[in-house]
Amino acid sequence: MHKDMHKHLDKVHQIKTEKNMTCNELVNQMDKSGVMGAGTIAKAADIMEHMIKDRKCTVFLGLAGAMVPGGQKQIIIDMLKDGWVDVIVTTGANLTHDLVEALGYHHYQGTHMISDEELNKIRVDRIYDAFMPDKVYEGLEKFCKKTFALMPKEKMNIKEFLWHLGKEVPYENSILKICADKKIPIFCPALSDSGIGLQVWSYMQENKIDVSAFDDLKDMIDITWTSETNGVLYIGGGVPKNYIQQALQFAPTAASYAIQITTDTPESGGSSGAELREGISWGKLDKKAKYVNVTCDATIALPLLSAAIKERLEKYKNQK
Repeated sequence: MHKDMHKHLDKVHQIKTEKNMTCNELVNQMDKSGVMGAGTIAKAADIMEHMIKDRKCTVFLGLAGAMVPGGQKQIIIDMLKDGWVDVIVTTGANLTHDLVEALGYHHYQGTHMISDEELNKIRVDRIYDAFMPDKVYEGLEKFCKKTFALMPKEKMNIKEFLWHLGKEVPYENSILKICADKKIPIFCPALSDSGIGLQVWSYMQENKIDVSAFDDLKDMIDITWTSETNGVLYIGGGVPKNYIQQALQFAPTAASYAIQITTDTPESGGSSGAELREGISWGKLDKKAKYVNVTCDATIALPLLSAAIKERLEKYKNQK
């Protein structure tokens, strides 16, 4: 690197906060600093804005973990309602917790500094520092049995199954409900690894219901094949990320936009920590793509990004 490199680089500006500043103004200040975690969040906001504004782009959301107990459900719902996301791939945990809240139950602010033996005695389940009464599964079982009985007897893929499930959700403010109502493709490759999956298995012991995990692959690959441009937003990694990545690998067009928010690191070789640029070697990410890895707790980064993008899109709409 040349000794006069500083002449060709932008300076790191010190972030300045102001009274009554908006989230977008804060993110813009992060952009001026341009480095470390703040810089990546600012870059993610720019990429997300371009991805949403690109009318030719199909946006895939990969949703890992348990974001609903983490307070992120409304952000996901708003993204779906506002048309930011065209396809969602999620863990069964997110859908189970979404359904739990749709049935009138709640998650509670607890603490991780507590005896788990004591929680077990009083039938309270812990998700780090969020609590959920174990009795929710009684309501979940009752709802699922009633809803499964209304479903078609012929074979369904998981997407179709989730749409049928979402139609019967009594509460409008639900990920499952909004996907069913708007016919947003929703995939859950590891559905059996969840509370809903357990309910399906239990129901199958005495009743007829046929849900195929493999038939979704055709629908998923068809979407990537027919999309003119692809963009991805990964909240965490795991199965949702890899499910999208493998579909992109065999599509004629790799992802042109990519954002990953994760706390995992790449050294172990797992999908959750794998850097996005690794996907270039597989043909999953275009070599000219706009992409960024954000190393941050998603419950911090996602609200910041959502608020900033809402403000930007509102200004964009008013300028048109």
